[in-house]
Amino acid sequence: MSTSPVPSVLFVCVHNAGRSQMAAAFLTRLGGDRVQVRSAGSAPASAVNPAVVQALVEVGIDISAETPKVLTAEAVQASDVVITMGCGDACPYFPGRRYLDWRLEDPAGQGVAAVRPIRDEIEQRIRGLLAELGIEPAAW
Repeated sequence: MSTSPVPSVLFVCVHNAGRSQMAAAFLTRLGGDRVQVRSAGSAPASAVNPAVVQALVEVGIDISAETPKVLTAEAVQASDVVITMGCGDACPYFPGRRYLDWRLEDPAGQGVAAVRPIRDEIEQRIRGLLAELGIEPAAW
């Protein structure tokens, strides 16, 4: 487990351009400095999905400066909780970490109207995760 005084969460999806970026953005917004947040992809895209950026702007979160990052064993090892979102077996396993698999529709190639329900489901899951971690969500 990490030696950080706050829990560390890593979100992983294939391209790190949609689901994992949204999850990281919501956890950062709602968890503040009470949680450490990372996201990565097993095969990162060159940019974050523009429909995802737009869907988050609609709820007051700007991730336009974010870039997809490659998944590393070090990132997994440094995390207390690893949440996968469709990356299959690409995520390395380390004992002592908590692994969750969130089955969510992939926003790749979809417009903002299709991304909104995915965004809203991710926000609800993040709120549930915060409750499990004993962290009160920040006021929005």
